[in-house]
Amino acid sequence: MSEDQIRLIAFGAHPDDCEIICGGLATKYVSLGYPVKFVSVTNGNAGHHIEQRDNLAKIRLKESQESANILGIEYEVLNYNDGELMPSLEARNQIIRLIREWKADVVISHRPNDYHPDHRYTGSLVQDAAYLVTVPPICPEAAPLTINPFFFYFWDQFKKPYPFQPDAVISVDDVMDKKWDMMHCHASQFYEWLAYIEKVTEPVPHDDTERKDWLAKIWSPFLIEITKCAREKLSKRYGADKAKTIQFAEAFEICEYGRTPDQSDIERIFPA
Repeated sequence: MSEDQIRLIAFGAHPDDCEIICGGLATKYVSLGYPVKFVSVTNGNAGHHIEQRDNLAKIRLKESQESANILGIEYEVLNYNDGELMPSLEARNQIIRLIREWKADVVISHRPNDYHPDHRYTGSLVQDAAYLVTVPPICPEAAPLTINPFFFYFWDQFKKPYPFQPDAVISVDDVMDKKWDMMHCHASQFYEWLAYIEKVTEPVPHDDTERKDWLAKIWSPFLIEITKCAREKLSKRYGADKAKTIQFAEAFEICEYGRTPDQSDIERIFPA
């Protein structure tokens, strides 16, 4: 890990997953001049109640690029069908190559216990890549990393086999405008599919400004659950008084299959 830069790659199962869970961290990295790449392991082509798969894949790719443009980051959408991802050797090798090609210092993805099979398998694929990114005979066409990256998991709400552990936390109150902007780009999800599947009764506005207000109103309770989970750690990092004022935070759990960070590593990787 360079003294000047930290290279981050985050793997979500679907376009919009990375924005929801680590959009604030990505914003902080960009402000520091650190390279960031988001990868959606599926093309998201099942996440709608009206659009057909082929057209939806195109819509979600466009939304991802619009989101990437908010920060000026790289964003790649792989062509695995939404809802059909399997932890195959092909997919694992593709992830190994992506981590190596990015020369990643930090890799973040889902935990392998999650409600959605695409989330679980994305987490498993990234977890399985954690050691292999350093092994030369594996995917020899991509140069192996000489130092294993730090691997972390996204926050989630699931309790079995064990609940999420907030090993690293940051306040993102100061960058929430960018995070909301990135989420806003995924109109097919937040204003259409998720509003439909979650049975949101409050009508979705048509005006962009009103939509962003609606988005913040509907999604703030969910995002605040991350802050609640991380409150004790936030107090240790920011002090009890400051922690009480933090509305939005992001939290990450160490994956023990990667390089083990110490406290100074965590403070560098997750800038306050």
